[in-house]
Amino acid sequence: MLRKWPVRKGRPYLEKLSPNKPMVTGQRVIDTLVPIAKGGVASVPGPFGSGKTVVQHQLAKWADADIIVYVGCGERGNEMTDVLNEFPELKDPKTGEPLMKRTVLIANTSDMPVAAREASIYTGITIAEYFRDMGYNVAIMADSTSRWAEALREMSGRLEEMPGDEGYPAYLASRLAEFYERAGIVKLLGSEDRMGSVTAIGAVSPPGGDLSEPVAQATLRIVKVFWGLSSALAYKRHFPAIDWLISYSLYADKMKDWYDETIGKDFLKYRQFVMTVLQEEAELDEIVRLVGMDALSSKDRLTMETAKIIREDYLHQNAFHEVDTYTSMQKQFMMLKLIYEFHRLALEAVEAYADLNDVLACPCKERIGRAKYIEESEMSQFDSILSEMKSELKAVAEGGEEYV
Repeated sequence: MLRKWPVRKGRPYLEKLSPNKPMVTGQRVIDTLVPIAKGGVASVPGPFGSGKTVVQHQLAKWADADIIVYVGCGERGNEMTDVLNEFPELKDPKTGEPLMKRTVLIANTSDMPVAAREASIYTGITIAEYFRDMGYNVAIMADSTSRWAEALREMSGRLEEMPGDEGYPAYLASRLAEFYERAGIVKLLGSEDRMGSVTAIGAVSPPGGDLSEPVAQATLRIVKVFWGLSSALAYKRHFPAIDWLISYSLYADKMKDWYDETIGKDFLKYRQFVMTVLQEEAELDEIVRLVGMDALSSKDRLTMETAKIIREDYLHQNAFHEVDTYTSMQKQFMMLKLIYEFHRLALEAVEAYADLNDVLACPCKERIGRAKYIEESEMSQFDSILSEMKSELKAVAEGGEEYV
């Protein structure tokens, strides 16, 4: 089983393919709004305290990958200790074995030599390729590439090379590209027709959350998925603190066929609805700050209320709750359907001249809020919530018509 290989050189393969299936993470904001494909590359930039490490821990726990390679590159020792303590106690949902059995940890804490720090990322991606060559789907978490770039800067300075922007070496962008380029879904060498993939997720820690600094900018030019963490959301205790207005994924359209076949034809329609409502809320928020909520029309107030439901009851997720920590794609689909139908039926009631306060006082709103705590084995509850909601909002709409 021993294979010697230089870590700075990518392992060979037969053919690289275009990623077209999502890596399901169980995190609703990621799977719905900014999905990552198996064999894709993603960046998680954010200021101190915005939850980069927690996001990567959640992905390491729940991502739909056979092997996890977790590289702690120049991070605090206690973060690696957390992984070491937590993972043996957690069960892999697919096998029932401890999560530690499918995890490779590469620990390079901040007190270790800079040369070791620079080598740690390459070691991680080479180990990921080793398992990929066996036909596994591997996810590599690099926490964080900013510390790795600082090691490059330190070594470049000692070698007296010509510095580039902010003292980083001139070849920083190409080194980052070389790392992320080694991710992908590939046809493997050998007599059997096998496939394997490496999905790379790199955290970026820009000083003061400034995304205009060289490491963040070089990373953004390479990756296809950007999960921008917001300190404003983190201060509001909204986790994961991924800002839906600045984050994006370039894989979503490529995975349309998979969504239609596996989850349901309406999933992308619901996704577009959620993104539209959140965008409208951001625009209406300016008006509300200037003249107050009462200045809005009933339709706009309903949009604001639906956006609040999406934010608080769908996108907010508790990593420490045994049910809420992971949500399957089918459950996400049903939760989106509830919110979409609520908005549609409430809009019909408002157009039928029903009082908006009566619509918003509907008991079904509270049931939508509790839907995320429904266990995967009790999915039939969604159908009863949906039918009750339809009858309640229909009664409100009929009351409005009688009033007219």
